Amino acid sequence: MTSPSGEQWTLRRGRQEATVVEVGGGLRTYRVDETDIVAGYGDDEVCRAGRGQVLMPWPNRIRDGKYSFEGAELQLGLTEAVLRNANHGLVRWATWQLHWHSDDWSALTVRTRLHPQPGWNGILDLSVNYVLDPDGLSVSAHATNVGDTTAPFGFGAHPYVALGETPLAQVQLTIPAEREVLVDDQLIPTGTAPVRDELDFRSARALGATALDTAFTGLTRSEASGAWEVVVGGLATGDVTVWGDESLDWVQVFTAKGRDSGVDGVRGIAVEPMSCPANAFNSGDGLHVLEPGQSWSGEWGIAPAALS
Repeated sequence: MTSPSGEQWTLRRGRQEATVVEVGGGLRTYRVDETDIVAGYGDDEVCRAGRGQVLMPWPNRIRDGKYSFEGAELQLGLTEAVLRNANHGLVRWATWQLHWHSDDWSALTVRTRLHPQPGWNGILDLSVNYVLDPDGLSVSAHATNVGDTTAPFGFGAHPYVALGETPLAQVQLTIPAEREVLVDDQLIPTGTAPVRDELDFRSARALGATALDTAFTGLTRSEASGAWEVVVGGLATGDVTVWGDESLDWVQVFTAKGRDSGVDGVRGIAVEPMSCPANAFNSGDGLHVLEPGQSWSGEWGIAPAALS
């Protein structure tokens, strides 16, 4: 029987296990000692709420699906109908191929080619490398422009940290951000501002009644690694850190799927590393323009305290 998410490729290392899927090339599960570290979905289910998906060639939203590039006015399909936006790129439902795996299946690479289509003129070779190492899961993404025209580009990932039995209000969040992204009623950025007190999680504190669907920037990074770290703490199963490297200057945190009841699927908080914010194809904020033959790469990962 064929899974709705296509072929399943399972990584194992010691106490860790992760599953990468053919549909979208995303992360369906990640566990330590049979405990969910990410809030994924079953092999008999269609991915919901972006769980573990790869977001290229843009993350988040493009207003009305419209943008101008290289003198052309382009119109993408509206995949977020209620808000009239083009949401989360063009490859999260595409078919990806297994390109490589290590002999012990602790690492693998999947890839796909993004061809021109309505609202998109570029040709990109895209790949994602998943590695289980002693500290957790590391994920590196790569894009190469193999066409003969320039192409706009942004990247995002959409993992949810599983909360287990921990009530949402008791989750201890750390978000090392100096600035929040302000949005309008279409959830399109209007600028950034210093984080308000209620959204200031630079020191770990309980989420309480605060609901987040917020992008942050101005991220403080480790001097040693150059990575920022968002910590979802206070969990019965141990803290979980999501990190991003120097290529990822933005992170979106989304808490609605962590509610204590009424959630469709495993409860979790999305911590989304991004190379640019929403609507970057129009604003240019964080946008990469790939010339023919030019490449982009970035890395993020998940470090569960359970492995320490």
